Amino acid sequence: MTAAENVCYTLINVASDSEPPSEVSLKADLEKGEIKAKTEALKKVIIMILNGEKLPGLLMTIIRFVLPLQDHTIKKLLLVFWEIVPKTTPDGKLLQEMILVCDAYRKDLQHPNEFIRGSTLRFLCKLKESELLEPLMPAIRACLEHRHSYVRRNAVLAIYTIYRNFEHLIPDAPELIHDFLVNEKDASCKRNAFMMLIHADQDRALDYLSTCIDQVHTFGDILQLVIVELIYKVCHANPSERARFIRCIYNLLQSSSPAVKYEAAGTLVTLSSAPTAIKAAAQCYIDLIIKESDNNVKLIVLDRLIELKEHPTHERVLQDLVMDILRVLSTPDLEVRKKTLQLALDLVSSRNVEELVIVLKKEVIKTNNVTEHEDTDKYRQLLVRTLHSCSVRFPDMAANVIPVLMEFLSDTNEAAAADVLEFVREAIQRFDNLRPLIIEKMLEVFHAIKTVKIYRGALWILGEYCCTKEDIQNVMTEVRRSLGEIPIVENEIKKETGEVKPEDEVSAAPAQKLVTEMGTYVTQSALSSSRPSKKEEDRPPLRGFLMDGDFYVAASLATTLTKVALRYVAIVQDKKKQNSFVAEAMLFMVTVLHLGKSSLPKKPITDDDVDRISLCLKVLSECSPLMNDIFNKECRKSLSHMLTVRLEEEKLSQKKESEKRNVTVQADDPISFMQLTAKNEMTSKEDQFQLSLLAAMGNTQRKEAADPLASKLNKVTQLTGFSDPVYAEAYVHVNQYDIVLDVLVVNQTSDTLQNCTLELATLGDLKLVEKPSPLTLAPHDFANIKANVKVASTENGIIFGNIVYDVSGAASDRNCVVLSDIHIDIMDYIQPASCTDAEFRQMWAEFEWENKVTVNTNITDLNEYLQHILRSTNMKCLTPEKALSGFCGFMAANLYARSIFGEDALANVSIEKPIHLGPEAPVNGHIRIRAKSQGMALSLGDKINLSQKKANV
Repeated sequence: MTAAENVCYTLINVASDSEPPSEVSLKADLEKGEIKAKTEALKKVIIMILNGEKLPGLLMTIIRFVLPLQDHTIKKLLLVFWEIVPKTTPDGKLLQEMILVCDAYRKDLQHPNEFIRGSTLRFLCKLKESELLEPLMPAIRACLEHRHSYVRRNAVLAIYTIYRNFEHLIPDAPELIHDFLVNEKDASCKRNAFMMLIHADQDRALDYLSTCIDQVHTFGDILQLVIVELIYKVCHANPSERARFIRCIYNLLQSSSPAVKYEAAGTLVTLSSAPTAIKAAAQCYIDLIIKESDNNVKLIVLDRLIELKEHPTHERVLQDLVMDILRVLSTPDLEVRKKTLQLALDLVSSRNVEELVIVLKKEVIKTNNVTEHEDTDKYRQLLVRTLHSCSVRFPDMAANVIPVLMEFLSDTNEAAAADVLEFVREAIQRFDNLRPLIIEKMLEVFHAIKTVKIYRGALWILGEYCCTKEDIQNVMTEVRRSLGEIPIVENEIKKETGEVKPEDEVSAAPAQKLVTEMGTYVTQSALSSSRPSKKEEDRPPLRGFLMDGDFYVAASLATTLTKVALRYVAIVQDKKKQNSFVAEAMLFMVTVLHLGKSSLPKKPITDDDVDRISLCLKVLSECSPLMNDIFNKECRKSLSHMLTVRLEEEKLSQKKESEKRNVTVQADDPISFMQLTAKNEMTSKEDQFQLSLLAAMGNTQRKEAADPLASKLNKVTQLTGFSDPVYAEAYVHVNQYDIVLDVLVVNQTSDTLQNCTLELATLGDLKLVEKPSPLTLAPHDFANIKANVKVASTENGIIFGNIVYDVSGAASDRNCVVLSDIHIDIMDYIQPASCTDAEFRQMWAEFEWENKVTVNTNITDLNEYLQHILRSTNMKCLTPEKALSGFCGFMAANLYARSIFGEDALANVSIEKPIHLGPEAPVNGHIRIRAKSQGMALSLGDKINLSQKKANV
């Protein structure tokens, strides 16, 4: 039996502020009251019995005055009452009064109203006394032939539970249900009957399935789900049956129900690893993702596809389905698109990369000039990165990709344009044959670039890689066009004073009439209002950046001009042309320098930029071979080295991934023969249905639990002292979004404790879901109380409270035991994550909450301290290992983590080893934490403070 089927109970909500009524008043209401009064009295009786009261005197009253009533509400309440009321004497014998109750229920089982019959049958499922059930058996059997499906459905359930608990009462139940199933037409009745046969007599269930295996696709989805479960269990218990039933699973992949298709695909994958089976299951998953509108469903099914890909033999099958997987990109949700692109990238091969690139190019073009969705920019960035990865892995594709992506350098979204620029820089360095194409495209879009950061990058690429005379001259033409008329200062002053050329003058447009708030007209001169905006619009891009005071781009321009001028001098032999080219380059630098020193820009030029431009002027005036080498060779070597290191890192991470996936078999590993394996030893043959059921109930078995140190005992918190009248301890179970407190309460006195209540309160972003109900504890008795706490965000929380109780017979006030605080650890919600350097810097600039923690530790080694912090905080180090290797006395590293609520946490570790204090001196420095919320920043800082020092072993 599965875990879920063993539990069967009724939940009653109890009002906490109500006073318990006396037995006498209840008796009077039950005997003489109206229907409404009897209903209220019966409710009170039920609540009192649930709270531990016995009320034996009311039993006969209810049988005489309430049981004969035909009111439906009373009948429902009576079902609950008979479920909870004690039915036996203290020595275990059935009470005589129960015979009367039994007779009343026999009549209800023959009642003309089908809902009374059905609810009575449901009640019988909860009875555990065979003497009560025995007289009712003929009536229960008769209900199997009732005209209404609700009665038949519940009759099957009643027979199933009675057969399971008391087989002697109905020994022929499987045969009876099999015959019922053959003739039944209603889907829900068939499902219940088939479910019973699976658990009671699997052979009969298989016999029935064999007779109707060709009609399975015509059954209702609830029955189809049960059939999938049966086939799964039978095939795992007896692998020789696979051939008989696998065709049925294939048929169920075509079911109209998404749930059946999902389960059938999952079952097919576990039953067969043949390429056709894997392809059919994967195709089914893809159809589900595309057709289902719920994003959660899409993500769950995508995860199943990713699991399939992890298996080395299945990967090749999935590679053929890459184009189908890309159909999922029609979903607007960014998370779904992100996972889909990652999956497609993992599966791409030389056979399908061309088709993949064509689809991605179309998607990129679709995102152009589309702003109706807030995630369009991020999606474009994802597409650019995916195309980048494809081009690096398959260089033949780069020529197709570059022209499309170059258009985005002029995009207003800086992040996407920066990704394109990074890709272009890598492509132009790696692929010599593509350089002319890239430079040609770069010169085409150069004048349309809108953001200064992208402009700087484009300038650098042009300066670094333009090698022919024509290209160099084109660069100078573009720079001239971008700077506008020079000298800049003179030209700008003329514009300000109005001494402008006729074509630049603002035409006096007709005066525009505007209506004021008072309703009167006011005239406005078109000349005065539109002139500044016209001037802004007409200003070339580079001049616009300089007028805004961004002179870093001027330093970049000076370097580019120096590189191309030195290269031009090397290519062209004509001295006159050399001098005029160098002079023009120097004129550009001087005019920019003059502008920076003037008062025209919004911000003056910085000293660094002045030094850089002056240096470039000096280099051009001297033209020494050493400087030529530094400008034209060393820069490119640095880029080449950086790209090589990055490529090595990528290859290393891919190698680690493939090593993880490759199942290595040791020479001395035992061979497992399927035929000789005991049923409970079958490797990787866990019951998927049982696992999914446990996951739904929140009882997931985590892999870490196998470690004895990670046992439940380590999470038990003592709440009261051993000498307190009530001893309490709690096991804190942290699920994803809630905390379950399992509190053990022990009565250490010789008195009966009544209304023993656990009262809890929370501090932080925690919320108590429901108040635990009061208990009655016998002398030296114990009980478990469960309390649910919802968690809304990642921060340290405290749960505190007390236990209050009454001592039976005592006249004093309520007694109270104060509990120790339970501290909720932030680490249960933080998981390591990774992001790019650009994303890290962007978040670092955006997040407003910062917490600076001073390093105070006994660890003497820098790397050891960093590893200790990573273990303590669940964060991931973004700084590559190569950058951290070696010893230089100081270390800086960036850390990143994400909470299960989607909150980001950043940290920068800056530490040093004070060598002048000797080799045993501890590490010192600072850790700066940044987060979007104050709670996250403070809680993470507290955690680091608490765990900085290494425990002495």
